[in-house]
Amino acid sequence: MNIEKNIHPSIIAALNGQKYEFKETEVTFDDGETLSIERFTFGDKEPTLLVAIKAIIELSENCELTGEFFLEAEEALNYVSERLSITNEQALMLSLVISDFANQHIDVTDFGRHLRCTPITLLPYLKEMDALEERGYIVCNHSGCRPSYRIPYYILEALNENKVPEMNQLAGLTCEELINELDKIFDQRSEHELTYDGLMNRTKSLLSSNSELHFVEQIDSYGLNFNDRIVLLFIVCQFVLLHDEHIAMPQLGRLFDSRSLWSNIRLQLQKEKNRLQQLGLIEFAHDGGFGDRNAFCLTMMAKRALLTELDIKITNDDQLRRGLKHYDDITARQLFYDEATSRQVDELNRLLSEDNYQQIRQRLQDKGFRCGFTCLFYGSPGTGKTETVLQLARQTGRDIMQVNVSEIKSKWVGDSEKNVKALFDDYRSKVKDCEVTPILLFNEADAIINRRQEMAERGVDKMENSIQNIILQEMETLDGILIATTNLEQNMDKAFERRFLYKIKFNKPTVEARQHIWQAMIPSLSADAASQLATRYDFSGGQIENIARHHAIDTILHGAEADDLQSLITHCDQERLEKKVQRIGF
Repeated sequence: MNIEKNIHPSIIAALNGQKYEFKETEVTFDDGETLSIERFTFGDKEPTLLVAIKAIIELSENCELTGEFFLEAEEALNYVSERLSITNEQALMLSLVISDFANQHIDVTDFGRHLRCTPITLLPYLKEMDALEERGYIVCNHSGCRPSYRIPYYILEALNENKVPEMNQLAGLTCEELINELDKIFDQRSEHELTYDGLMNRTKSLLSSNSELHFVEQIDSYGLNFNDRIVLLFIVCQFVLLHDEHIAMPQLGRLFDSRSLWSNIRLQLQKEKNRLQQLGLIEFAHDGGFGDRNAFCLTMMAKRALLTELDIKITNDDQLRRGLKHYDDITARQLFYDEATSRQVDELNRLLSEDNYQQIRQRLQDKGFRCGFTCLFYGSPGTGKTETVLQLARQTGRDIMQVNVSEIKSKWVGDSEKNVKALFDDYRSKVKDCEVTPILLFNEADAIINRRQEMAERGVDKMENSIQNIILQEMETLDGILIATTNLEQNMDKAFERRFLYKIKFNKPTVEARQHIWQAMIPSLSADAASQLATRYDFSGGQIENIARHHAIDTILHGAEADDLQSLITHCDQERLEKKVQRIGF
């Protein structure tokens, strides 16, 4: 911003054109020496701040900060200091900044040139600059090798009207006004116009002046140290004002002066040991369905607790359910199992009903057991493992977070492990935010739960083992529902086998079950035709579904009869892909 363009012409005219008087006065010192000097006086004129400041500026030029200057400018210094409630030394330094108000970066060398004195002479006066900054009369920038200063516009406006500048009203704010004021403080900090101590003092003052707000009461109730409080307030500002839910580590790091302090805080955040994370107020931000351990956002719980005074929609269902398959989008399907599988699926269905789930989970927790539910569905392809997960989710009102194993694995060393950790971070945040715990589904999990490589030497093998170790650790501490499906249970690592609480085997359907599946897939099929197909072909439910879809397409394209058994037999033969042996010879 070019401040010169924003200054009212009357201010410039006042500083350049105001007149004042001198009167000759004799001053006697302690040693008896007498000195005759011309001292500034308002005379019969009405005193004004700008007249006094102009006198200070002109009398201080080349004064070398001698005692004579302070005598000559005594009346002007006294007037400014009394009106603004500052010291004479502060009145001098404020006048010097005002004298160069168009400059956004006034520093100690500028003062030295005007006063014609060395930096060492000016050193004690830097404390006076700190006091002026704290009062809001000047703004200090600490980004360079030495501080620089500028004068805020509202100070100049007040002085031009011969008024004492009033600091921005900090008390009696609404929650929205408070957050806007906090944002201004953070902006000054990011522009290096506020030290960390200044940030701390300004923030404490702002919050204490508005302690009646629910937002402030809630912040106080957490018992946070100032460092954590600043991190939380910054993340709140970014969310409320910019709708930003991806606050990166470097953004937080710029709040702190001390590298060692920030290093400790960053380590806490990365290891999820920070107080804000333990209280459930912030979490890792989400990036493409994965948690990003180098960025943070408010949890849904924090939004609901802190932002009730704001007219914003706190619960965003689309955002909350991002990366989830909604249970109400799942089509109802009738599934057929053998007696043993049917009994186990029914039991799991009852367990996952919300009332039973919460009750059982709490009892396990009270007894010191792990409260997560881990389930393994294993068996031949097409036996209904994945569809059973979908139907369980639909019937119990649970969304599904489905894991794409190929997305987890990365060709870059180390990324796969980060992806797995981020995946579980994301699931944990969804468990916290969703009213009903979603299901974490590892579909076709053969590639990640198979036997670990002993004495692994290749990078790929080491990476696979590392991924499996992370998943095993996460299963130990899981507070949710994990279901994995696999076609190759015989290759599964024993460590995974021990960690699955429920293991349900999905066998190929019996003849009777296959007959029911045929009729469910093709309702117009007669019982006799369904019986013939079930007896003749040892198909899984998935294979029967494929044939039913082919038959539906034939009916649409060629007008085939729905109960045309021969066309179904043709499709069955094609589905089996049986290879005929071709005899070669003469």
